[in-house]
Amino acid sequence: PAAAPAKELDITALDIRIGKIIKAWPHPDAEKLFCEEIDLGEGKPRQIASGLRPFYKTEDLENRMVLVLANLKARNLVGFPSHGMVLCASNEDHTKVEFVVPPADAKIGERVMFGDLTGEPEAENKVAKKKMAEKLLPDLKTTAEGVVVWKDHASTTTAGPVKALNGMPNAHVG
Repeated sequence: PAAAPAKELDITALDIRIGKIIKAWPHPDAEKLFCEEIDLGEGKPRQIASGLRPFYKTEDLENRMVLVLANLKARNLVGFPSHGMVLCASNEDHTKVEFVVPPADAKIGERVMFGDLTGEPEAENKVAKKKMAEKLLPDLKTTAEGVVVWKDHASTTTAGPVKALNGMPNAHVG
């Protein structure tokens, strides 16, 4: 019998989870970066660096619920070991950036799904090798109402959809 056709790459290859920033501080050597400890329900917090200092203050980050792209390989960002990426909505010229946030009742560690798409996230090394994030993230956007969608599949959690914090419409998410 012929081999089953390869499943078309979709957003389920990426492991997008709900996290809570428990600690944030300015990166000592990079003026645009924050260093964060984020609880993803894994037992110990993840360390992640985000280029959000032009847009937010430290106190805007601490205790904030966020979305984290979790199956990225850890890498050093100006000497800080960063394991994942906090997702934000931004306008075309990247002069406005806002967090994309889960509904208030969403659970830490819960995976964000999209429409009726199903599939398990890929391993970190495969995501890196096949440049999956680079291929998939250009189609992650917000609607006119600020809801996060991948192509035409709306984001879902057990508590409802994920939205840009202030409802930024028609934005890129990454």
